[in-house]
Amino acid sequence: MGNIIQCCQTLSNYFKFKDAAAQGEAERSPLLSSDDSECESQSLPEDLEDDLLSIISTGITNPALEPEHFLFPDIILSSNLGGDVTLVEPMVCLLVSEEEEGVRTLEPGDEAQEWRNRWRNREFSEVETQTEVETHIGMGVQTQTESQEEDPEKREEEDDNETALPQVEEEETEIKQTLFLVDRLFLAAPHVKAPPCQTEESHEDDGQQQSDADKRKVSISDVVDLQEPDFTVRIQPPASESFELQVSGKMVVAELHQVLMEHEVTCHLTSFSLKLGGTALDSQSELRSIQGIQDGTLFKVVEDSYTVRDARLHLRHVRDLLKSLDPADAYNGVNCSSLSYLTLYTRGKDSDSVGTRRASEKESVDCSPPEYLLPGCKERPLTPLQPLRDDWKPLQCLRVLTMSSWNPPPGNRKMHGDLMYLNVVTMEDKELNITSSTRGFYLNQSTAFNFNPKPAVPKILCHSLVELLSQVSPAFRKTFSALQKKRVQQHPYERIAAPFQVFTWIARYGDHTLDCVRAEETHTSHMGQDENTAGQSRDWNEELQRCRELPRNSLQERLQRERSLFKANSDFVAAATRGAVAVIDGGNTAAHAAAVCDLRGAQAYASVDIEGLHTLGTAVVDYRGIRVIAQSIVPGILEKNQEQESVVYGSNDYGKTVFTHPRFLELLDKTSKPLRIQRHQVLDHNNSPVELCSGIETKGILGNDGRPYILDLLRTFPPDLNFQLSQTEERGEVPEECQSFGYPRRHHHSLASLRPELIDAFVQHRYELYLKMVSQGLVQREEEDKASEQSEESVCEPRTGDTSRASAEMEHQTRTGIMKACEAVGSVSDSCFDIRFNPDVCSPGVRFSPECVQEVQRQRRLLWDAAAFLLSNQIPAVLKDCLDHTAVPMDGATLTSVLHQRGVNVRYLGTLLRELDRGEERGRLSHIQRISISEVIIRSAKHIFRTYLQDVEPATFSAAEPTEEEPRESSCHVERKRLGQTDPHESMDDVIEKHGLQRISLLREMAIKTGIQVQLREYVFEARHKPVFGEEDVVNMFPVVKHIKPTASDATRLVQHAQVAVQQGLLKEGCELISQALTLFSSVCGVLHEDVCMCLRLLGRICYILGEYADALSHQEKVAITSERIQGIDHPQTIQDYIFLALYCFAGGQLSISLQLLYRARYLTLLMCGEDHPQVSMLDSMLGLVLHGLMEHELSLKFLQNALNLTSKYHGAMSLKHAQSHHLLATVFESKGDFRSSLQHEKEAYLIYRSQVGENHDSTKESSDYLKRLTQQAVVLQKAINHIYSDTPSACIQPPKFATPSLSSILQQLNLTCGIILIPLSAKEVADLRTELKEKAKITVEDLEKTT
Repeated sequence: MGNIIQCCQTLSNYFKFKDAAAQGEAERSPLLSSDDSECESQSLPEDLEDDLLSIISTGITNPALEPEHFLFPDIILSSNLGGDVTLVEPMVCLLVSEEEEGVRTLEPGDEAQEWRNRWRNREFSEVETQTEVETHIGMGVQTQTESQEEDPEKREEEDDNETALPQVEEEETEIKQTLFLVDRLFLAAPHVKAPPCQTEESHEDDGQQQSDADKRKVSISDVVDLQEPDFTVRIQPPASESFELQVSGKMVVAELHQVLMEHEVTCHLTSFSLKLGGTALDSQSELRSIQGIQDGTLFKVVEDSYTVRDARLHLRHVRDLLKSLDPADAYNGVNCSSLSYLTLYTRGKDSDSVGTRRASEKESVDCSPPEYLLPGCKERPLTPLQPLRDDWKPLQCLRVLTMSSWNPPPGNRKMHGDLMYLNVVTMEDKELNITSSTRGFYLNQSTAFNFNPKPAVPKILCHSLVELLSQVSPAFRKTFSALQKKRVQQHPYERIAAPFQVFTWIARYGDHTLDCVRAEETHTSHMGQDENTAGQSRDWNEELQRCRELPRNSLQERLQRERSLFKANSDFVAAATRGAVAVIDGGNTAAHAAAVCDLRGAQAYASVDIEGLHTLGTAVVDYRGIRVIAQSIVPGILEKNQEQESVVYGSNDYGKTVFTHPRFLELLDKTSKPLRIQRHQVLDHNNSPVELCSGIETKGILGNDGRPYILDLLRTFPPDLNFQLSQTEERGEVPEECQSFGYPRRHHHSLASLRPELIDAFVQHRYELYLKMVSQGLVQREEEDKASEQSEESVCEPRTGDTSRASAEMEHQTRTGIMKACEAVGSVSDSCFDIRFNPDVCSPGVRFSPECVQEVQRQRRLLWDAAAFLLSNQIPAVLKDCLDHTAVPMDGATLTSVLHQRGVNVRYLGTLLRELDRGEERGRLSHIQRISISEVIIRSAKHIFRTYLQDVEPATFSAAEPTEEEPRESSCHVERKRLGQTDPHESMDDVIEKHGLQRISLLREMAIKTGIQVQLREYVFEARHKPVFGEEDVVNMFPVVKHIKPTASDATRLVQHAQVAVQQGLLKEGCELISQALTLFSSVCGVLHEDVCMCLRLLGRICYILGEYADALSHQEKVAITSERIQGIDHPQTIQDYIFLALYCFAGGQLSISLQLLYRARYLTLLMCGEDHPQVSMLDSMLGLVLHGLMEHELSLKFLQNALNLTSKYHGAMSLKHAQSHHLLATVFESKGDFRSSLQHEKEAYLIYRSQVGENHDSTKESSDYLKRLTQQAVVLQKAINHIYSDTPSACIQPPKFATPSLSSILQQLNLTCGIILIPLSAKEVADLRTELKEKAKITVEDLEKTT
């Protein structure tokens, strides 16, 4: 880990790479990013580019940054090659003030509120650093981080009402303060890619791209315009009292319509219009554009007549209302419903929000956890995963609501307005036949065997079905009213439909009930059709392409375009999933790989988003062992006699015939630069050279609509030569690094390609080498020039002609140096840095002209260099990330994410395991070994299971899936083969026992990857004579879907700017930018989206730092619910969000809620990866601290002792993290009165501090003082005990003082455990550091300017 001195040296030395000494390792949760999304990195502003160059300086020292000012010298930052700064510690806050002695804590109340107000109004100065991390912004789930321990706060007795964060005492003179915040959450910017080519020929293109970028530049005024304040309108429903509703001026009338359909008063209405002053409002107009609208404007709800479509929508809406508390849809994975249990822990019986409940510091609650949550327990029950909720108890309003057998209405009744007929059985067992007409709903006189459509007596006509049923059934009226009260008490995020369906791998076995809507949807095919409009099919390709062709000049136009594209893509994925489930086609191994490669290529081209270039809507669906690729249809392609005739670019027969087209060349040339594809020539069937800007298998088709389409993008990224072994392979060209790892190897298909993350890392690595070579050449020439000048001065004065010749010679030498550097790093240009790859150098059937032989060989060498870079740099980097806890995978998905962030494919997992076994620190990576072996087993079993399932009859699915032993043992054989093991007698049980795997975790992983849903019950895996699973245990099978993920480009750029601002200490500006990005993301994607979740997570963290706990709780509660809804209730990201919500709850005084959230997080962690994991050490430390605050000392000691053991294993016995664990145990033993044990643990902490940071460090001194105080108390206690047992009278002995923990001190320790570090620095010291960096940067900038 880099200490703070190394941090400054990193900022000052661009080319010096120095790994930090592992004195104590930071701990961090896994970075969870979607590996499919691609983000185009933005161009930095000029001032930020200057700040980036400020890294290039040398030798900065600052007294304020000496180790004695910090608890640990191994926090803050660590350096990467090239000087880009990567955060190792999750959060560091530098509280900067001119007077350090002014720091103190305040009690909650007016003073604390005044301090928060001062924070809101404070100006934040810049700290000029630019950072880079290995993740992309729009990838889904940004995770929060686990922390390195930091300075133990002064152990003084404080009042229980003190707050945790340091407060700055008001002085007579004004004190300027700055908060410098660095957090892994704020360092999720995309890779800073190598700069574009700077040749003279490229200046014009770059200028054109710059002008296009200027056109798309986000206008802050436009975003602020989107964030205009809400206003209040009044809604007047028919036959009801009016009510107030808060709306936004940007809301369109159609959105207000949807809001009213969810409102408690008007939820039963679906077919209505809104009128203002007698004028009906246009559904697509914005409220602010309506003439005469103002605060308090009255809108009247006017009932409209029904059509067949409206009647069906109304029936579906009534069904949704009646089932709104039933989790059946979430269990069955329909209607975009998903599970959420957060409010079960954050809301009490009064259903108040977590942010509004009254704070109670020492609540009288039962703090004892269930037995299975205690440290050391091996029991892993499944039923607590989905606890029963009182608010989910079914409230049955009707016994039956179904379509009548008399449907459809006869012709004569259609003439009277009949639309459809319904059958209803009320709770009073009264059978009703209802007619749905254009005017509303009424009872008819039909029976089960007699059709009589005449209205029943008394004649009751109601516009909504709910109104009619309320009049004829008192039980319905009473129950529906109670259901409505419970429904509106739910958190809004629990009711909103997710954009994509989330499936749960385990579910309770529920009773099957009557459902008319479900029955109708089952018998009606919706493949390619609008599910709400019978008979109207949707042209998915036309819809998607029209969305892409929408104008994109202004912010409003881009928002509308991206919103339409997101909605169309979401609907397409849903339709593709339904179609794949209904129509399953065959597949093989190569087809499975080709589908994923094709989707990855489609995502890449969609991210580049070149105007005029069209890609197909694409989704990949795995269902019941079959992989289906669903794509929209190119207009006219099915009308051609032969598909070959429609291909005007690329090849359709593996290179036998090759075509090119100027229109496609022009469009694809624009994508070649961001995708790093080299423009190249191949030979066609006539041996004529054909120019391409993509892989040869990429096909260009001109549709009947005139649009140019590209498809078959499976070779978008360069091949991985490590898995391209051929019979004619020249062994001499294989690098030694690859040979040492046993590569190249034969793969089961030829589509193995390098990941885009690896390409970015490799290009960045080569760019740093390029800069280093050019810089060294400049320095060498400057030294030679100085030497020649000195020799010339000693001889004679230089002439004017000699000076010009010297200048020309220097320029020639500079260009020569650049050319040599370009050739050395493999640049396609000899005048600037520009690395690109030829995707066809290894494609079968591709032929090159003799003139291109050298270029092809150079491209193969470049690909081999990239393959060697993966083995020699990226795989060790993954292990280093796991070793220093920069990444802490918890399951197979997070491990895959960690590998992908470094550009390592999962097929290298065996190589990773072998490297792990060779390492000296393999004991500290035992959790990585377990997860990796589990992933190998599960993936092997998935491939075998997929093949096996294709031959199983559908009638025997449930019997075949859980009880089949052949795939289980075969996967063990495949797993041994992948790991290089040859023991044929080793069974799966032996492997599980040998590596300490957890069977319940394997079940979870297998179910998630294959789409199996099992019944929620307790499984006895140790049973030898009884099957673990029965036929009824397989509840369902779900499709596993992968698709393109569009997002909001302007919002992404705003978040990138916000992250840069926060990294520079501009916390206020960063918060404003994140709020603006949140508005844009919500406008495009809706509120239940990973990007919206990311923005809320950032805002919650900022609010917490500023002491605004209520706002932090509100944001984080939304984050946790969203993670449950879109990621899953047991996803690692959900666990992280629970943990930080628990922290915020504790800070807000809600100790019992905090404890319950931590218990839930610990249970989910145990279920996922077991107790032997570094994540559990952080959880147990937090649980011990919270229980300490609740005076539950015995329970606290159990969790803290387990945290101590895990810390020793995964951080080292002499790590500073271990010292903090000893100190926490010492404080609990002190409160308990066990001074001997307290002294023992604090002595251990003192020895670690003295060994790691020295005698003079503040933490060592504080530990020493604490030891003295403990010794004095122990002496006093011993004297008191001796006096009690002594018969001799003596003077009164003063009783010992037993320390009681203050909530503020506990919160400080919780902050340390979670990675929040407050460090005081004076403004003068920061200003001096900034000035010194700028001075050093000027010199280096001048040197770099000479190179161009």
